Amino acid sequence: MTKSAETYLSYMRAHADEFVTVRHAIHQHPELGFEEHQTSALVAERLQSWGYQVERGLGGTGVVGQLRRGDGSRKVGIRADMDALPIEEKTGLAYRSNRPGIMHACGHDGHTAMLLGAAKYLAEEGDFSGTLNLIFQPAEEGMGGAVRMMDDGLFEKYPCDSIYAMHNAPGRPQGELIFRTGAAMASSDYATVTLHGVGGHGAMPHSTKDPIVAAASIVMALQTIVARNVDPQEMAIITVGAIHAGQANNVIPQTCTLEISMRALQRETRVLLEQRLKAVVKAQAESYGVRAEIDFRPGYAVLVNTPEETEFARGVARALVGDQHVVAQAPAVPASEDFAFMLEKRPGCYLNIGNGRGEEHGACMVHNPGYDFNDSNLPIGAAYWAMLAETYLR
Repeated sequence: MTKSAETYLSYMRAHADEFVTVRHAIHQHPELGFEEHQTSALVAERLQSWGYQVERGLGGTGVVGQLRRGDGSRKVGIRADMDALPIEEKTGLAYRSNRPGIMHACGHDGHTAMLLGAAKYLAEEGDFSGTLNLIFQPAEEGMGGAVRMMDDGLFEKYPCDSIYAMHNAPGRPQGELIFRTGAAMASSDYATVTLHGVGGHGAMPHSTKDPIVAAASIVMALQTIVARNVDPQEMAIITVGAIHAGQANNVIPQTCTLEISMRALQRETRVLLEQRLKAVVKAQAESYGVRAEIDFRPGYAVLVNTPEETEFARGVARALVGDQHVVAQAPAVPASEDFAFMLEKRPGCYLNIGNGRGEEHGACMVHNPGYDFNDSNLPIGAAYWAMLAETYLR
């Protein structure tokens, strides 16, 4: 029997205080990637108390809770991230971080609490036949926790026919559910370029090989990759975020270092950016008589939502909150997310939930000292996961 949206929402509203308390507890005790010992213990203990088969320590500090019902063969995975960021919180909230220099500035505390809310409902009221895998992932913030969990055998131990994840989106109406089929989030790669020149007195530049001048030329030339090598209809970003060289105004230094990031929405564009960056840097450096050393570091993959799974997830959203609160095909986002690696292994969908806009609570952007997850989303997000899991496995 198909349940109504109100069945899920009523349950979550009735238990909202419990999961607001959980969310605030996680927020107050934030932990960086692969250090989520207290958070993973809280998650594991809750899941075990509700009857889940629980494995701790997958991928370092990850937790997986599995619940089987009936004899159904379908298997679904839902992921939430748990790690915080190295940012000093400036919210002034009663439940603000008690750990200096660390805060939940991206809402992973809320993501974890939403999935725990769904976990409680599915254990107590779940009507399905199949296997539910709830994946609580460490180290999403640039440290590749998804890869670590997969390297530890995530999908071998807990097979999933498809996988799903959700992130909050400040600036969008609170509770709005946002989807995109296809490439939805950008890849991210990084390079450190060290230019080795010949230092000397600023009054005698002819006797030097100035790495700063070469660096200035490289910064400008890199932008021509996006402007002249990438199809204008494709997204590409190259950012030089830091330049380090010298200490005095009358000394030409020996070396200059540039820190660079690259983003793309197509795998082919990602490859092109790497190739052209290396070629442009080397050619520019040689033209100024300096030597370029390039340390290129692959980051996160392009996040690609598969069509069938995204349409299914979209349908669940429409059934839960109505068409007026669903964005069916939002613009792609140039930020990156390591759920992309899971989507390379299994079909699935990554969606967003509006965190608030304007003067609403939750409108502050993520990775900001003033950010906080909007607690009003806990019942909606938890209800969504519960409805998705039951619909998938029914």
